[in-house]
Amino acid sequence: MSLYQRRAALKERIPGGLDGRRMLWIALVDKTGAGLWAATAALYFTYVTGLSVAQVGILVAVSAGIGIAGAPIAGRIADRLPLTRVLIAMQVQRAAAGLALLATDDYALLIGISAVASVGDRAANVLTKLYAARITGPDRVRYQAVNRTVSNGGFAIGGLAAATALGIGTTLAYQSLLVGNAVASLAAALLTLRCGEAPSPTRIVTGSGAGAPAARPASPWRDRTYLFYTASETVLFLDDAVFKVGLPLWIVHATDAPHGLAPLLLVLNNVMVVALQIPLARYGATTQAAVRLLLPLAAAFAAGALAMSLSAVHGAWIATAALVAAAALLTLAEILHATVSWELSLALAPDEAQGAYLGAHGLAQASQRSIGPLVMTAVIAAGPAGWALLGAGLAATCLAQHRLVRDHLPVPALSVPPATVSHK
Repeated sequence: MSLYQRRAALKERIPGGLDGRRMLWIALVDKTGAGLWAATAALYFTYVTGLSVAQVGILVAVSAGIGIAGAPIAGRIADRLPLTRVLIAMQVQRAAAGLALLATDDYALLIGISAVASVGDRAANVLTKLYAARITGPDRVRYQAVNRTVSNGGFAIGGLAAATALGIGTTLAYQSLLVGNAVASLAAALLTLRCGEAPSPTRIVTGSGAGAPAARPASPWRDRTYLFYTASETVLFLDDAVFKVGLPLWIVHATDAPHGLAPLLLVLNNVMVVALQIPLARYGATTQAAVRLLLPLAAAFAAGALAMSLSAVHGAWIATAALVAAAALLTLAEILHATVSWELSLALAPDEAQGAYLGAHGLAQASQRSIGPLVMTAVIAAGPAGWALLGAGLAATCLAQHRLVRDHLPVPALSVPPATVSHK
């Protein structure tokens, strides 16, 4: 097969056509910039702006808490306005906020600017997900797997570049990372300008029937099933806090494993996501398949947490082996949950209110960013029993979610959404 034929075959395997491929480039650029900043934000505020550790903690917590509002607000707006224009506005907002951080050392202003950036970040995540759902239709699970793989690659590239700058350690080096993140957001906005607008069931439906009163749109805040589902998602998204907070602190304070193992396990997590997200996505390609996937997800969470408990035994080799097993199992859980969450968050949402519902669902991941570190510190304080309890809680949440969505989805429930408009 020639190079041209291989490239053509690859394009055919990416759902969403030309706009789908453009969004993947946008994800790569955007997440590369995010990787630059995420790895160095705390150090920037410490060494460049001169904040204390406590001040940095408060800044991160407050800005993340305010940023939670970005998801539902953006989702609601995207049901009424052209989605790509709203996404561009959020990308520009993030870039402007990033550059504004360079202009001040005032603590109150730093909190306010960081909150603005956080709102834009959470909003952009929801809008990107909604756009993918609208342009990929029945292939949305496979597309999300490709998108997540590309995004992890971008984070890795950004993280490696950040590590180089940290090795230099100068104020200019830190500032260059902040500028790089802002430039990446602006580049993503420019690339989004080239994307076609996806069809919106809301704007099509409410515009039909001259003189007829518009029906009251469905709201996730009146949908108890969706609210319960979102609440359970907040628990399952704790895998993020496990890798970013729990695992490094546990290795240092409770095991005989070498401290250098912590970054290596994060590399293992990233490599597994890149290698397995796409192949495993086919097991959740329909709504019913995604529901069934909740059972092995419960087992993966429980086994991973149990391995974390066992890593507290004496002996560096045994602790290291247990931690590697735990990281692999919890990464598998992360991959399975990403597939399940992507499908069910859309399957439970009415077509005419996908933006509002995905915005509400975005609260789960945003809320976890605030409460996750607190949960991890409590788990570590409780010792091995804390990990066992966490694993039991995660597994029980998966089983409860399985029953909740199974009883509230039509049968058969396919991933293919009903067509509301033809693509021309």
